[in-house]
Amino acid sequence: MRWKVGELARRTGLTVRSLHHYHQIGLLCPSARSDAGYRLYTAEDVERLYRIIALRQLGLSLDDIGAALSSPEAALPTLIAKQIQMLELTMARDHRLHRQLCAVRDTLEAGQSLDPSKWIDTMELMTMYEQHFSAEELKRLPLYQNADARSEWSALVEAVQAAIDRGAKPGDADVDLLAFRWMQMIHRDTGGNPDFLMRLHTMNQEDPQARQRTGITKELGSFVEQAIVTARLAIFERYLHPDEMVRMRENYGRNMYEWPPLIAALVKARDLGVPASDPHVRELVSKWLELFTAYAGNDPATHARIREAYAKEPDLRSGSGVDENLFAYMRAVMEELAQQARPT
Repeated sequence: MRWKVGELARRTGLTVRSLHHYHQIGLLCPSARSDAGYRLYTAEDVERLYRIIALRQLGLSLDDIGAALSSPEAALPTLIAKQIQMLELTMARDHRLHRQLCAVRDTLEAGQSLDPSKWIDTMELMTMYEQHFSAEELKRLPLYQNADARSEWSALVEAVQAAIDRGAKPGDADVDLLAFRWMQMIHRDTGGNPDFLMRLHTMNQEDPQARQRTGITKELGSFVEQAIVTARLAIFERYLHPDEMVRMRENYGRNMYEWPPLIAALVKARDLGVPASDPHVRELVSKWLELFTAYAGNDPATHARIREAYAKEPDLRSGSGVDENLFAYMRAVMEELAQQARPT
């Protein structure tokens, strides 16, 4: 079966203008013609259109979709699985809201007065997140979807504040445990997405309302940053020589907020299937190496010991968005760079 542009627009709920735009930018070109010369969409075109719309719903821009369509992530089974996951998150959130509204209805029907404070708090919290994330991104942000996770964060923030109030210091055993718990929850509640991590950090840094709601004051945030760096350095100390640790202590953590956007860009390139030979990817990996050598130095033996630590210690990777798949992708890029540097 084949469809004219107007018919396909009507059947899918899209506009003719949108389909023409997809044609103009090369995303979706009708691949058949009628006897009268009209362009027609085939079944294969319709399947490609579905993948375009699905990728849009997953938060990709039209520019990114063009590259993504040829990657494994755009395969129909993968896209459908991701859409199901998004729907399940939305359904879970709607179910919680349904329960809350039923409780309000029952309270009102019983003739009792309703304390609106928790609803005001809920609306305030939702508005706070919506200023920094799109509707589609919020569906993929576990922290937003999971009220229980937000309660866990409140308890963790209270525990950190209690540690500060009693004079605890980064490096204390109980503070190390809090730091590791913080990193684990960051990974869980951002879905391992370093871009989401940075936006949550920006939200808390720039929005007084967010700081008030989360309880993560600038003092507490600074304390947690120091605690995380100190806890990780204690792990590195098991693998590195004393002279290597001197450099690490002086430099590790100095550029900590340059890492998440870099990692996010590399994860995105990997997921889109961008080849290791791509100049932009090579530039990202070069930046990675620059940041790495800033604290690790240039000794290959030191690098090997640090890689061993990362491989054996999950707490070093927790909350970073870095996994073995990303390391494998980077190794392919670095091999490409090495081959180019070899004399011919």
